[in-house]
Amino acid sequence: MLGRIMIVDAHLDLAYNAMLGRDLTLSLGALREQDPLTDRATVTFETLRRGGVGLCLGTLFAMPQDAAHPWGYEDWQGARAQAQRQLEQYLRWQDHGHVVLLTSGQEVVEHARRWSADTSPLGVVLLMEGADPLRAADDLPYWAGAGVRVIGPAWKRTRFAGGTGESGGLTERGEDLMVAMRELGVILDASHLAEEAFWQAINLQPKVIASHSNARAIVPTDRHLSADMLRAVAQLGGVTGCVLFNKFLRAGWERGDARLPLELVGEMLHHLAQEVGWDKVGLGSDLDGGFGVHELPRGLESAADLPRLAQLLPDEHREQVMGGNWLKWLGAQL
Repeated sequence: MLGRIMIVDAHLDLAYNAMLGRDLTLSLGALREQDPLTDRATVTFETLRRGGVGLCLGTLFAMPQDAAHPWGYEDWQGARAQAQRQLEQYLRWQDHGHVVLLTSGQEVVEHARRWSADTSPLGVVLLMEGADPLRAADDLPYWAGAGVRVIGPAWKRTRFAGGTGESGGLTERGEDLMVAMRELGVILDASHLAEEAFWQAINLQPKVIASHSNARAIVPTDRHLSADMLRAVAQLGGVTGCVLFNKFLRAGWERGDARLPLELVGEMLHHLAQEVGWDKVGLGSDLDGGFGVHELPRGLESAADLPRLAQLLPDEHREQVMGGNWLKWLGAQL
């Protein structure tokens, strides 16, 4: 642990994994024995607790239909059904004391004040990753009323914006959504936005973070943010969360390659800090976000190992990056 500071992870696909059949209430060993997915799991409520993770941005992520996911959504109604199912999962977990949904900065501050690694439920701020579950901007009040406080308009391309691997700007529907988000105080997550859409979006909704993005200068694909994009998020006060996927830490790494050294996470964090300052950098691990333990750097066997990242950071910035920066931002802006 890091003294009294809890770790904050700005991107975990908890309910999506549950939708696919993973029971996060099990011990990690028990989950791995019956895991229906091929990627070796790293996240359970037990491992998060052992790792000192007290708060996360938990996603509502609807998977679009493709060859690998023939069950994915074909229209907004299908995307909405997936997101609604995941929302209900968070509510069930809350009923059983595994999580507590946080919807305001005051609730975040109070959760952090009372948090105990041994006894507290995991604090969850809901993040919709990919906006296709929304019919249109006029649907936003429903989701905000249900607790969604952050929306990333894209994953790949959506009806709202160009996204990873599928370039393009905001659609007319996307522009309307940015205005509605600004008016309702729903935060923009810039991760996965195509570059053209990114610049349009932050002009319309400047309350922005990048929940799980790395530096394009190190891994040069459109999945990551250029130096100008990183600085724009920081200049608007937002924090960027570092992703721990090997493919996002070293250019050219592919699944099946040997696991990378943990020190590469430190190199990415230092690079991000060089661009935006240590006060604008945090974690957005994306653990179990379509990859498992074999796609993580050596030394990260589960979420329980996240405290090991602290040793990669300057002493004076450890608590900030491991949780303090996100806590400060969420406490002030949520």
